[in-house]
Amino acid sequence: MTRGNARELALHLIYGRAFTGEEPEQVVSTRLEKGYYDKLASENEVYQERPSRNQLRYIDTVVEGVANREEDLNARISQFAIGWDISRISRLARCIMQLAMFEILYMDDIPTGVAVSEAVRIAKKYDGDDAGAFVNGILGSFVRSLNAPAPEDAK
Repeated sequence: MTRGNARELALHLIYGRAFTGEEPEQVVSTRLEKGYYDKLASENEVYQERPSRNQLRYIDTVVEGVANREEDLNARISQFAIGWDISRISRLARCIMQLAMFEILYMDDIPTGVAVSEAVRIAKKYDGDDAGAFVNGILGSFVRSLNAPAPEDAK
């Protein structure tokens, strides 16, 4: 399984958890149980190959991390979704941006550009080109804010 497929799988778990409210550990163990996982293989290519140990670590980390930092990540999305109330942003787009922002902020081994481009790719795949552009715009503003000089540096 590639990192891209593991990221997509993690998104499915994050998205599913947004509906169920299950604990992250429960979502991961239930959805990655062999019988359940194998049933999904015919519905989505992401489930055709089981994740490796490294990919499972990544999935555990991001699903738990997004769950534990959901309020902060949503506040960041709100900050950069100018003119949009967060409740009007599709749940899928929010989950995609939460995952990307978590990777950017807390996953040192994932380059920022990869996190953004993968988020846009996944948004386009599951929600269309407009969603990809929307996600790209918000994440682009978010990334620029991280690289902006502090106000005292601007003097």
